[in-house]
Amino acid sequence: MSIWEVILAFVVVVLMLVALLANVLVLMCFLYSADIRKQVPGLFILNLTFCNLLMTVLNMPLTLAGIIYKSQPGGDQICHIVGFLETFLTTNSMLSMAALSIDRWIAVVFPLSYHSKMRYRDAALILSYTWLHSASFPIVAASLSWVGFHHLYASCTLYNKKPEDRTQFVIFTGVFHTLSFLLSLIVLCFTYLKVLKVARFHCKRIDVITMQTLVLLVDIHPSLKHCWIPKKEQAEAAHVPSVGVLMGSWVMCPAP
Repeated sequence: MSIWEVILAFVVVVLMLVALLANVLVLMCFLYSADIRKQVPGLFILNLTFCNLLMTVLNMPLTLAGIIYKSQPGGDQICHIVGFLETFLTTNSMLSMAALSIDRWIAVVFPLSYHSKMRYRDAALILSYTWLHSASFPIVAASLSWVGFHHLYASCTLYNKKPEDRTQFVIFTGVFHTLSFLLSLIVLCFTYLKVLKVARFHCKRIDVITMQTLVLLVDIHPSLKHCWIPKKEQAEAAHVPSVGVLMGSWVMCPAP
């Protein structure tokens, strides 16, 4: 193994441990917290956690084996099953994140009608769509023998070994990534920008009310007023980094 392959294998091991620990902690919080189980977003979180755990347990060890041995781990049948699950679980994770963003958008933008717009039945319908959407593409790929070991990714995933199917495979992967990754990204951008807009509006509204109250109660010293303005601006800008980190981390993980 070259130095880069050793570094890559080390990174995969670290990611496996972090992903396993993080998702097990989320699952424990869900099991031991009755409040989380009562909330509708808990269904999306549980679905996302299971998808991530299965990816960590099933796909990542075989990817590590592919990096070390530079060959397909196991037989063709195992590789086809793992490739099917990799496509299904990755798509399901992205759509689950999109579903969570829609839930947060409804909760923030329409707080008074949230419980009527997002019920357990609605969440179950959304999850049913994510499962149907996630299963349809790997089923088509498996039926056309477009699942196999890809040396570039060192894992079993979508892969076409037939030159005569190149055009159809390119169209298929284009449609697949457009309706999965790009669609989820558009949904996340729309919903969280709306949430950020509402958060900024409420932040400004609270600041105005607070300032009016202080003016009515006391004669604010100029030095205190200058101290208040930077804090106000910091409060307004505090929402931007959090949304930026969320969107940036989401893009960096599924994009490769």
